[in-house]
Order: sequence, then C-alpha cells, then structure tokens
Amino acid sequence: MEQIKWVWDYMKGRRAFFIGGLILTVVTAAMRIINPMLGQKIIDVVVVGKNTEPLIRLLVWIMIAQVSRLSLRYLMIIFMEIASTGVMTDIRKDMYETVQWQDFRFLGRFPTGNLMTRMTQDLDRLRHTVAWVSYQLVDAIALFISTFTFYMFINWRLALCLVAITPFILYVSRRFIKRLRPRFALLRQKLTSLGTAVTENIDGNRVVRAFAREEHEEEKVGKHNADFRNTSTENALIVAKYQPILDTASQFLMVIMLVVGGYFLIKGWMTAGEYMAFSTLTWALAMPMQMLGPLLADLERYTSAGEMIREVIEAPKGIGDLSGAVELTEKPAGKIEFRDVKLSIDGSTILEDINFIAEPGSTIGILGSTGSGKTSLVNILTRFYEPCFGAVLLDGVDIRRYTLSSLRRQVGVAMQDVFLFSDSVKGNIAYGVPELDEESIRLRAAQADADGFIKGMSDGYETLVGERGVGLSGGQRQRIALARALAIKPSILVLDDTTSAVDSETEQYIQDQLKNLDFPCTKIIIAQRLSSFRGADLILVMEKGRIVERGTHSELLAMRGFYHHIWSLQYNAGIEAIGGDK
Repeated sequence: MEQIKWVWDYMKGRRAFFIGGLILTVVTAAMRIINPMLGQKIIDVVVVGKNTEPLIRLLVWIMIAQVSRLSLRYLMIIFMEIASTGVMTDIRKDMYETVQWQDFRFLGRFPTGNLMTRMTQDLDRLRHTVAWVSYQLVDAIALFISTFTFYMFINWRLALCLVAITPFILYVSRRFIKRLRPRFALLRQKLTSLGTAVTENIDGNRVVRAFAREEHEEEKVGKHNADFRNTSTENALIVAKYQPILDTASQFLMVIMLVVGGYFLIKGWMTAGEYMAFSTLTWALAMPMQMLGPLLADLERYTSAGEMIREVIEAPKGIGDLSGAVELTEKPAGKIEFRDVKLSIDGSTILEDINFIAEPGSTIGILGSTGSGKTSLVNILTRFYEPCFGAVLLDGVDIRRYTLSSLRRQVGVAMQDVFLFSDSVKGNIAYGVPELDEESIRLRAAQADADGFIKGMSDGYETLVGERGVGLSGGQRQRIALARALAIKPSILVLDDTTSAVDSETEQYIQDQLKNLDFPCTKIIIAQRLSSFRGADLILVMEKGRIVERGTHSELLAMRGFYHHIWSLQYNAGIEAIGGDK
C-alpha cells in the first residue's frame, strides 16, 4: 500500500488520465459479455425458435459492440500511457535532482552503475506496472466479476460449480508470491552488481588495457553475469513450478463446463443458447486465473524496483541551502578565513583545527603527503563537504549564509582528475558561462597555454572532445580545465594539482599568466611540486588533517621541517641551504 500511495503522489496532474484509463478498462471488460448475450438470443430465438426477423438487428448490435469496445480500448491505452510516462518522467527528474544536490558521501554509497540501473531499468519496470500491470489486473478482475455476474443470472448452479475451484487457485497463488518475493529482491541486487561492474570497466578501459587485465575483467564481469543468470533461472524455475498448477486449474473449468453443463442441458435445466453463452465465456473465467501468476510476479518486480528507486529519492538530503540563505549578487573581494574547522566522514577525522586567512588577491599554497586532507580542505570551501565544527568565512561572512549556486559561481575549480564533457572544446571552456564570446574563450585558453594545441586540432575550438576527453593528453585536459575555471572570472581560484601533467616550461608560463589576470582573484594552489608555489603569500604544510607548518617559502626553509625536506629532495640542495626563491 505504501508503494501505491507513493506512486499516486507522483500522478498529481495526471490522475484523471489514470482513473479514466481504469474506468475504461472496467467498461471494456464488462462489454465482453455483450456478444455472448446477443449470441444466446441468436441461438434460442433465431436458430431454435426459427424466427429470423431479429437476426439482422442482433448482428448489427454485435458489430456495434465490438467496434465500440475496441475504440474505448484504444482510448484507454492512450490514457494509461500518458499517466505512466508522466510518472516515470517526474520520478527520473526527482532522482536526478537528488543526485545533483547530494554530497560526496551519497556518491560513495551509490556507484554510477548502481544509479544508472535504478534510473533506467527500475523506472521502466515502474512505467510498465503503471501502464500495463495495473490495466491487466483491473481487466482480469472486472472480466471475472462481470462474467460471474452474467453466469448467475443465466444459471446460478452452474456458475457456482465453475468458481468452486477459485479458493484452491488463491491458495496456490499465495504460496507462489511468498516464494517469489525474496527472490526478486535478490535478482535486483545481482543486476545492480552487474551494472556497476560493467560501468567501472567502461570507465576504466584505459587502465584495464594498460595493465593487460582484459581477461581478469572479463572473468569478473562474467561472474556477475553468471550470478544474475543463475538467480534469474532459479526464479524462472519457481514460476515454472507454480504456473502449470494455475494453468491446469483454470483449464479444469472446461471439464466442469462439458460435464456439468452438458448434464444441465440434457436435463433441460438450461437452453442451448445459455449453454453456448456459458461455453463462449469460459475463457473469461479461466484467463484471470491463468494470468494471476505472471501478474503477481510483475507486481513483485515492481515492488523490488520501487524500493530501489525510493532509496535514492528518499535518501537524506545532502548539503543544501540553509533557511534564509541569500544570493551572492556582488562579486566578493575574495578574503577567505578558515576558523577552527573540523571535518569527520563516517566517524574518521579528516581535518582538525584548521585556521588560516587568505587576504583578497593573495596566493595560498598547500602542500602535504597523500591523504593529508588537502583536497578535503578546498571541498569545504565549495561546500562539497560541511564541517562538523567551525566555519569558513568569505569576506567575513559564513559561506553557509549564501545559496550554494551563487557561492559556487564565485569559485573556479580545476582538479587534477579532469572531467571533460562530450562537447566541443569551446563548449567545455565556456561550460560555466555559456554566453561567453569567442574572443574571451580564446583569451582564457591562451592564459592556460591551451590556445596553441587547440588551433592545431582538426576543427580548432569546434573540435568535439570525446567522452572524458579521450584523445587528449593529460596535460591538454588539465589546461582546458584551467581555461574553464578562468572563464567564469572567479573571485577564488582553486587549482588542485592542475599542472601536474605539464612540463616545467608550460607550468612557468601558466604561473606568469595567473599573476597577471585581468580580474582580481584569490588563488589556492594544491601541488606536490614546490615550483607551483613561486611567489605564494602563504604556504600551508598539512599532515594527517592538520596544518603542521605555515609561512612563506623562506620562512618554511628556515624551519628545516617537512617543507625543507621536500625542497631538498626536489632541488637536490645541500642540507645547509637556506635562502630565497629558487
């Protein structure tokens, strides 16, 4: 019932179509008894009674009833399709919006393949249930009731004999659904695992090939595929066990009709026309009984799929706009302050006691070993994570007081793991500002040292970039990502190892360009190469989620700590060397 109510809520605006479709289903099901009724008249009045006068009229009514029923059925199909596709579209829209506004914790729970299966196959099962399973179920019930009612008016004794087998069919159906329910939940899990494995292999195709692990991955996907096949086969065997029982029970109606109905006919307890009407409509009692198994299986599939869909839609909302959040309408100066910030994820402390101030227009360098919390720190600035304690201030105002969209429009981010869309180079650079003119696009590309290689591409800035930037080198993807971040003219520019895949000459050029941007900008640069921090106003050294050293290049060298150690390794300097910028 909860699943039905949930779908009903999504039908708002289309409920009239759905209810109209069900009403037409009942009407068209009930209309199936019209022709047998008219056929009874033809047998009893025309054939047996030898009265041909009403024959033409009865045949015309048979044609009218048939055409009318088929026309109403066509209208019913349209109504049900409108309702089902509308529900599917709205649910998919809500699922997508939920995913878009969730934080990174959510994406850790639901891998890409898992979400894709829920947003495609599960939703299609839901649409199928709304459009066809509900129709077939109502049609079967209406057909059974209308036929049984018609039978009772003709000959109630034979009618009761025919439905005497119904309790046995209901008992078998109950046993059937009890066995099948957990099996479909398991099948759905196997399908999700298979979808996740396939998606990961497609996304990681280069890594698989680079390590010559094709056979291993084929075996892994093959195992998931075999698990899905085996579970599906086991489910089919359960259906195969119970469905013949339901079919046999429903076909037993024909035996009852022949034996009992024939006896009634011989005894004169029913006319030949009534016997014909009974025998003509026997299928109308048998078919709902035969369909009961498949319909119950489809309903269980829907229940399993519905639970998977609701798990996404009803997941606790991620980071969103707080009550009273305001739009950041004016470009901020860019002063950043981390004040006693602490971040924990799943009980593990990621950041602790983070305090620093970045003045407007300054450059902050962040250095640290892998897992020290560098990326998590800037993810808090963009509110991909919410701190457990403390606050981040922008121009003296807690960033949580601004709406997410307006805040993020002021932060340009270029990450080491670059994602490019299947669009033109120009479209990727102008992604944050779609109305950006050609001249500005070329300017940002030039500042990222990307203009040269872009011009050399087949169609220049109109060249289509393959999915995830396949066909471009790592350095080229990083430079396009940097140009994309610069294109929005952010107040804060975050570069997370953005130049790790470029050579030293290109890195020097990009640094010179960043020093002379045509708009004010506070820069936060995360890097492993100390050359990326040339001229930084403040360098933070992180270890295990804490800032363990801070200062300028000269001050950090004088401390002879971690920074001095890394500088000595990278520049092969003597241990006594303490000095200015290299």
